[in-house]
Amino acid sequence: VHALKRVSFSLFPEEMIVILGPSGSGKSTMLNILGGIETATEGELYYEGEPLKWDDKKTLTEYRRRHIGFVFQFYNLMPGLTALENVELAAQLSADPLDPEELICQVGLGDRKNHFPSKLSGGQQQRVAIARAMAADPEILYFDEPTSALDPELTGEVLAVMRQLAREGRTMLVVTHEMDFARHAANRVVFMEQGVIVEQNTAEAFFNDPQQPRTKEFLQTYKQRSLL
Repeated sequence: VHALKRVSFSLFPEEMIVILGPSGSGKSTMLNILGGIETATEGELYYEGEPLKWDDKKTLTEYRRRHIGFVFQFYNLMPGLTALENVELAAQLSADPLDPEELICQVGLGDRKNHFPSKLSGGQQQRVAIARAMAADPEILYFDEPTSALDPELTGEVLAVMRQLAREGRTMLVVTHEMDFARHAANRVVFMEQGVIVEQNTAEAFFNDPQQPRTKEFLQTYKQRSLL
């Protein structure tokens, strides 16, 4: 499967990019490659002007550990550790971590820090996962459909934390189907389909003045669903 085809774009400091597109369009694959989780058969990935080589496992591990934080669709918390201990475990991997207890409070779970994951709602677990991703004070936060497993009320809790991170100037790359979030929180939107970038623009221009026919069709479907 040719998952990505001549994809090229840049992410700048303090920018939030939201990647939109139908299922199977290559969004998560691109995110995983940018996060050093998967490797590409060709092409180049640059971080701060320096290429990251796919076969240099040590450098990729260092990149993942020191420079990025990843939040997945499923929370993947350690079930035998409390919320605070899950964040503390991630902090131990960093030479200069943020304070785990402050992070737990920052995501609104100061009163749940000693609870085990089984005693937390899905939204609360995902907020712990966000705190964990921030433990190493990464330059970039990657989010791979962080709300797709949540009901609407819990989704709002997680998106509120992400909006706050954006206001604080965190550099973020978000794969999501949350169109309202993309419209109001993103600096830039990238729309993908069948492994290619169909269109990318500022959020305002993307939603108000789309240029490509496929983008217009995609947004029209979104508007129709919003009226249901």
